[in-house]
Amino acid sequence: MDPEQLELLLTREMPYGKYKGRKIAELPGHYLNWFAREGFPEGEIGRLLQLMQEIDHNGLKGLLEPLKRKT
Repeated sequence: MDPEQLELLLTREMPYGKYKGRKIAELPGHYLNWFAREGFPEGEIGRLLQLMQEIDHNGLKGLLEPLKRKT
């Protein structure tokens, strides 16, 4: 995993939708799973949503804790 991508999960905000303005790392699992079923958007946001969904689905949110303390 690219550490820069993990840091982006903590800083990049959802640009639209129900959770607009919320950091990607703070999005609820059911919302991320909806994207997994319906399709992730194109571009950086889509890649970050997909990465966060994989982290959340596999119970790996603890990977982000050391980075949270850094930011």
